[in-house]
Amino acid sequence: MPSTGPRTRAVRVRRQLPTSPWLFAAPGLLVIGAFILYPFVSTLVNAFTDRRTLIPGEFVGLANFRELLHDDMFWIGLRNSALYVLGVVPALVILPLLLALLVQKNIPGITFFRSAFYTPVVASIVVVGLIWVWLLDERGLVNSLLETIGVGRVGFLSDQWLLLMSAMAVTVWKGLGYYMIIYLAALANVPRELHEAAAVDGAGAVRRFFTVTVPAVRSTMALVGALSSVAAFKVFSEVYLMAGPSGGPAGEDTTLVMLVQRTGTGLTGRVGYASAISVVVFVVTVALMLLVLRADRRSES
Repeated sequence: MPSTGPRTRAVRVRRQLPTSPWLFAAPGLLVIGAFILYPFVSTLVNAFTDRRTLIPGEFVGLANFRELLHDDMFWIGLRNSALYVLGVVPALVILPLLLALLVQKNIPGITFFRSAFYTPVVASIVVVGLIWVWLLDERGLVNSLLETIGVGRVGFLSDQWLLLMSAMAVTVWKGLGYYMIIYLAALANVPRELHEAAAVDGAGAVRRFFTVTVPAVRSTMALVGALSSVAAFKVFSEVYLMAGPSGGPAGEDTTLVMLVQRTGTGLTGRVGYASAISVVVFVVTVALMLLVLRADRRSES
């Protein structure tokens, strides 16, 4: 009869250990491979081909990237995506921090305000976009109020720049609660003694904000800046819902991700060319993250 003592069971466990972790990780690895790694590699390969939706395509080298340099819509999309980053990121770095300071204290009813500020985060972007379209339409609530007070109707959704700024406002409004939660976690780790010492030295609320709060959450501000930069440069839903599939008047509000969707979809979609644009978006977003993190390291040093 085989031995079943502790030593035998220990040997059996040691033999099972090398494979057991991989079995537990296998479902997650399969999901990552199927929905992240494979699309990434496929996009990278297609960027160097002339593949279309129903045609496999052939290797064309850097032809797609050379075509980008002479494509006016690509430069329009790059301009709008860059402007979106410049308009959205500063607001999403500063405003959620101020909002977190307002709701940080544990006073009666503060939970309601925290939930109210976070509600846009969990709301569907399609619903949010449609609500703002109805509000900013020429016959919407905002224009009706402006006309009532004598300002007149404003073409929020018909003017090229107003439409882009309106989409930025929606992005900021929807992201405030998300980044507020991140700042609340960071502010909870700031020692209260630092504020008390600064108050004893005569520092007011504004001075304590710049000398105590900002240095303490600087790394969190860098994280928020990196996350919001990537999200802003890859914006799609807000502009698409407010500007329509054409990208606003004469397509002047088209972003790079909208250009990818427009170019690479449909029965005659240029998958190879759209993949080349996607590679450019990926490179720029990685560069944005590295720049923000490097700036944070320099400020700390």
